[in-house]
Amino acid sequence: MPKETKKRRILGIDPGTNVLGYAFIITEGDKISLDSVGIVRLDQYETAFKKLQMIAEKLSGLIERYGPEEMGVEAPFFGKNVQSMLKLGRAQGVAIATAMLAGVDVTEYSPRKVKQSVTGNGNASKEQVAAMVQRMMKMDRLPKYYDATDALAVAICHYLQGGKKKLSDGKYYSGWEAYAKDNPKKVK
Repeated sequence: MPKETKKRRILGIDPGTNVLGYAFIITEGDKISLDSVGIVRLDQYETAFKKLQMIAEKLSGLIERYGPEEMGVEAPFFGKNVQSMLKLGRAQGVAIATAMLAGVDVTEYSPRKVKQSVTGNGNASKEQVAAMVQRMMKMDRLPKYYDATDALAVAICHYLQGGKKKLSDGKYYSGWEAYAKDNPKKVK
């Protein structure tokens, strides 16, 4: 039975109330490539409600432009500051609702799951995650903001949850732990 070679677009979101990261990847069969990665700046808006409105508007435009079928979104990290957690939860909720209203299937991933999927280490730093996605996607340079590389990591995590996948180097891996074990010089 031949493998499905249908192209799919996956959107990854790193929600935030000052900077929201997004990334679109394209999968075809068992290959993955980068389509777009960037941020939506929200810090210039004065009120929390205006920021949420802009998340919905900007994300709607991106979804319309790139047409993803699926979205992975990072869950807010539980910290000591309850107010920060509530703000991030609102941003995430708006992103989820916007995607669902556009007919995009949504899956949530914990920050630890995203890091584990991409680097093999659930406690990896933002710098380690950024370096790994840069290598994986063969990017000449990193985006200015970690929010963008975090969103790309979420999209890749979503893709990898489907089992064994072939990377751009043509090799199959069951996850990033297997990749790291096979490529020790590429992992810091």
